[in-house]
Amino acid sequence: MKYIGVNGVPTPAAEAVLSVMDHGFMYGMGLFETFRTYGGRPFLIERHLERLEQGCRSLGIRYPLQLDQVVQEIGELLRLNDLQDGYIRLTVSAGEGPLGLPSEDYGDPTVIIYVKSLAPVDPQLYMEGKSLYRLNTPRNTPEGEVRLKSLHYMNNMLAKRELREYTPLRAGNYEGMQLTADGYLAEGIVSNLFFVQNGKLHTPDIGTGILPGITRAFILQLANQLELPFEEGYYKWDRLKEADEIFVTNSIQEAVPVTCLLEPEGGIYIVGNGKMGSITRQLIEQYRQKAGV
Repeated sequence: MKYIGVNGVPTPAAEAVLSVMDHGFMYGMGLFETFRTYGGRPFLIERHLERLEQGCRSLGIRYPLQLDQVVQEIGELLRLNDLQDGYIRLTVSAGEGPLGLPSEDYGDPTVIIYVKSLAPVDPQLYMEGKSLYRLNTPRNTPEGEVRLKSLHYMNNMLAKRELREYTPLRAGNYEGMQLTADGYLAEGIVSNLFFVQNGKLHTPDIGTGILPGITRAFILQLANQLELPFEEGYYKWDRLKEADEIFVTNSIQEAVPVTCLLEPEGGIYIVGNGKMGSITRQLIEQYRQKAGV
């Protein structure tokens, strides 16, 4: 990563700095979005920016989003970093403030855009899938009414540290599944969860406190267009053991099949026939078609 966007200015990475008085650093007051480009165009960018704008409004961060400006800056950063496509992180931090907890709005946020290369696609991973570990680290409850993609990511990092205790050598082939304090399926460390049972698609309800993922919502939209029945609900871990197909989603990896369930106590459960299922395949194909792949 040679250049980083800092308040609209492409800046050499070694010169990109943040004030120690920025409340994103001091108190975690800030939000971010991660997404990727296809053919140089950020996919679902309008939805990501809408979620970011709504979140900033709820935190009292005045950030007037300009779609064309963001897209232009991303294009310039791709060029400067010698990339045709990239992994994008757009961060809006609250900006500088006094030591202490203010009640007034933030009027001068810090806006940072990171661009890095995408990991090579592993076709075998999309055919044979990931293993999903049930974690003991519970999903924390949202700070407000709905979970925001905030700079406070300690819960996810603790969950990832637990996952690495079980999978120190092949972490890329695993995802960790967090449950709510009441034992309901919530979400993966960096993903939303879906499963198929008897031809019906299921995903945990937003009421469980999960992040309302952009890719999650798009998959539900695709399911509706394909006339696939789906349900958002409250499910326990044992329900996954009965699933015909499981997959996880995020904006970088799209949708990845899960073909094995693992438990800290040693339990191992194969999902379906241990390969990507037909409904998962159908949704992935539709997703990539919409992305222009």
